[in-house]
Amino acid sequence: MADWSAGKRRPARPSKDAIWLGIARGGVADAPIYCRSRQDAEAQISQIIDAEVATGRRLLLSFDFPFGYPRGLARHITGDDDPFALWDWISARITDAPDGTNNRYAVAEEMNAQFEGPGPFWGKPKQTDWPGVPYRKAGISYDTIPERRTCDLAAKAASSCFQLAFPPTVGGQILMGLPTLNRLRARPEVAVWPFEDWTDAPVVLAEIWPGLIEPAVKATQSDDIRDAVQVRLLATALSRLPAATLHAWMTDLPDAAREEAWILGAGHTAELVSHAEDTDAAA
Repeated sequence: MADWSAGKRRPARPSKDAIWLGIARGGVADAPIYCRSRQDAEAQISQIIDAEVATGRRLLLSFDFPFGYPRGLARHITGDDDPFALWDWISARITDAPDGTNNRYAVAEEMNAQFEGPGPFWGKPKQTDWPGVPYRKAGISYDTIPERRTCDLAAKAASSCFQLAFPPTVGGQILMGLPTLNRLRARPEVAVWPFEDWTDAPVVLAEIWPGLIEPAVKATQSDDIRDAVQVRLLATALSRLPAATLHAWMTDLPDAAREEAWILGAGHTAELVSHAEDTDAAA
């Protein structure tokens, strides 16, 4: 379970709003891994993939940002409904320096330029920067492209893919996360759920949302950084799910998921929470 970030490189001391990786096997979690940058996280993830594949274990690798946008955006930007066409388009434009400096607002501005009127992407640190990105959502029409995906509605997710700033936000994480996923999916052992046939893949990339286990996070007695608690509990919950249950969740999907992706566990909050017992507190 990867808790992603679109921000600058974080300090050496573990801190919030960084990238955290949670690993669990057989319902038992390791200590979360703190990553100061996206480059560090990608290197760690690659090492985890290598280690798990070498042992013969299968790996479910989940990320807390959307794998797709609302239906219609991919075609509007690339001329193709294939979500990977949009992954390629974004990956070809995003720049990401080792210190975390990146051009995600400029890329969003380029996408906005393909629409009439303001948006659909909005939100930025300063009103005067990137004039093609509205500071607020007011005045943006989502008649052409829906504001939210089908799975966002099912999971009652807090933020839309188009919101780039102001918490809670996920828009920046998408733009800075999809290039990483695009590189990972090039590995021969990796498949992306639900866009590809994943049933026999050694490594499966999947979208998740920590908000699904919020009751368990609030109930924990841990003093750890909240991001670290989330990845530990969510990795634990997913690893404790019966195989048949996980398979059902990953196969019983609406048609919209083929383009928009899907949040693993959407609509099954209670069951996920029941498996997300704080093992540290219980010990």
